[in-house]
Amino acid sequence: MSPEEFVKPSEIAKALPHGNLEPVFDNVWYVQGQVKMPMLMPAKISRTMTVIRNPGKNELTLVNSMRLGEPGIKELEALGKITNVIRVGGFHGRDDAFYRQSHQARVFAIRGQTYSRKMETPENTDDGFMQPDVWVETVTDLPIENCELKIIRSSSPPEALLILKQDGGILVTGDSLQNTPAPDKFVNLPMKIMMKKFGFWKEYNVGPGWLQFGKPSRQDVRSILDLSFEHVIPGHGKPVIDNAKEKYRPAIEGELKGCHE
Repeated sequence: MSPEEFVKPSEIAKALPHGNLEPVFDNVWYVQGQVKMPMLMPAKISRTMTVIRNPGKNELTLVNSMRLGEPGIKELEALGKITNVIRVGGFHGRDDAFYRQSHQARVFAIRGQTYSRKMETPENTDDGFMQPDVWVETVTDLPIENCELKIIRSSSPPEALLILKQDGGILVTGDSLQNTPAPDKFVNLPMKIMMKKFGFWKEYNVGPGWLQFGKPSRQDVRSILDLSFEHVIPGHGKPVIDNAKEKYRPAIEGELKGCHE
């Protein structure tokens, strides 16, 4: 399937409940909302989308894209033109197809990531329900200036972290670094119980699900501390403002249960 080919309507995910866009830094916003997990049980959890504006071109780049309802789309469009979508999380990407078809946004994904509606991700990217417009190999492939990209290829599928070089360094993550000290209104009861059992309800946490299913190497996870950043906007949870590296250090240097050596 070519990037330009039409994605079947059945593959365009519906909008789910979400909050309002919140400013974090100059030309950076985030919004929290709900996602339904592809499980037999009714599994709904919380997620976060980051919006980055290029003020020179008045263009928006969505990281960890989340389909918003009509009022949310209008609020988003008021910030600028929805131009790019970047997938950093290997287990994310649910709503990338929506923004490609609704706003003709260019979709960027890390090479090796697959678009799937199932819990188990096919190893062959050709088996996905869509392909990105751009397979990302290095930071030079990205549509954002003044940024850095770290790709953790020991994770399967690969996981990336995006570092915006402003305000001391802003790290935008998918599933790798999370900040969920307690369930919010977007998490339903079964998942509140299940995720507590697996250690999700912690602040400044390395994603337990990512460690278990992605199985990155400990060395690669700990190399996150080599990056220069003061803040984190995670794919799950609220932003961590100021001194974020030190706040995450205990978890990153900890057991990292599920990692490869």
